[in-house]
Amino acid sequence: MPLSDIKGFSSVSKLNATMLILGSMPGKVSLENQQYYAHPRNSFWPILARLFAFDLSANYSRRLAYLTQSQVALWDVLQACRRSSSLDADISVDSIQTNDFLSFLERHSSIRHIYFNGAKAEQLFRRYVLPSLTTKMQTIPCLRLPSTSPAYAAMNFEKKLIAWQAIINNRAMLS
Repeated sequence: MPLSDIKGFSSVSKLNATMLILGSMPGKVSLENQQYYAHPRNSFWPILARLFAFDLSANYSRRLAYLTQSQVALWDVLQACRRSSSLDADISVDSIQTNDFLSFLERHSSIRHIYFNGAKAEQLFRRYVLPSLTTKMQTIPCLRLPSTSPAYAAMNFEKKLIAWQAIINNRAMLS
């Protein structure tokens, strides 16, 4: 399969966000729909709807509003890359361009936790982003959660939901 140039989405956030959820790069279905986690078998929205008690059947803009009202910011580690499919494993390393997290975290100084939606998001962040951050930003607690992608079949929905519960548990500790 030939490599395609891919550009990610802007962040979804308000300045009062206390947690940041990071993916790696939107997949083909998400890019086509211009929506985070648009693949119908991706468990991101079902999990977040359960955790934050919002209506899963709400339209996309309403679901984003539920997240920002819950002080959740949503973004991807990569701003752009080349990839031959939707799989993270197909990202061409020499094409990686990260988002500007230094500016983002300066503007969103209330971020208290960063969560990675899967191993690739964590790997990319730690390798390409973390060294460029200030010492204080580098101390923000980070936690990798199991990928909500349908390609990650090692865990069923219920086990993923239990692992993602850490978001709510950490949020309660901040209150």
